[in-house]
Amino acid sequence: QVQLVESGGGLVQAGGSLRLSCAASGRTFSSYDMGWYRQAPGKEREFVAFINWSGGRTIYADSMKGRFTISRDNAKNTVYLQMNSLKPEDTAIYYCHAEAVGTRYEYWGQGIQVTVSS
Repeated sequence: QVQLVESGGGLVQAGGSLRLSCAASGRTFSSYDMGWYRQAPGKEREFVAFINWSGGRTIYADSMKGRFTISRDNAKNTVYLQMNSLKPEDTAIYYCHAEAVGTRYEYWGQGIQVTVSS
């Protein structure tokens, strides 16, 4: 089982940057594909970015390409989401997601608020 704890959220002006971190418990972090999702008020949760267990493959939602970068440090059991050129429409609760490679076991963090002011 994996526990995920997000940090790094907050309030930022449009055009600014934030870096989210997600720290995972356990000794098998490198056995998990990781991702970020977000949910804005009144909207469904949506996919933001994915990184595979080794960090060798990443996928982004179209609206985040070129602005967001997902990365991971398996030695630190942490996945990151660098968010640049933030827009008010990026305001949401951001959730860290883990899925054990080759299984359907998945875990979610508690979420962290990101607010972008115009």
